Amino acid sequence: MRALNLRFRGKDKVTDVLSFPAESSSNRSSSRAFAGEIAISADIARKNAAHLGHSLADEIRVLALHGILHLAGFDHERDNGQMARKEARLREVLKLPATLTERANRNHRAAAKTRTHRAGPRTA
Repeated sequence: MRALNLRFRGKDKVTDVLSFPAESSSNRSSSRAFAGEIAISADIARKNAAHLGHSLADEIRVLALHGILHLAGFDHERDNGQMARKEARLREVLKLPATLTERANRNHRAAAKTRTHRAGPRTA
């Protein structure tokens, strides 16, 4: 996963899920569209499931949902919360544990609170 993340995203770090959208083509011979591929790290999924107290199957479903939303064109890094809202709604319908964007938002808020308490205002 680290090698894939470096090769396709330029980020030299391990990640839990990567999405690879299919190239669009107007010459499809079938009425079925191929959205792309998703790579999920089984090791990270196993660790996350144990840490978060839910099943490995549920964790893989959470990661697959996240990847599918990326294949559908959502981008949580640039969409002002649109993907996070969609992911949260689908999580509830599918009865899944907290989604990746929910976890990231929670971790971001906790880290910001810790930084503020420990070091005062952050400087760039």
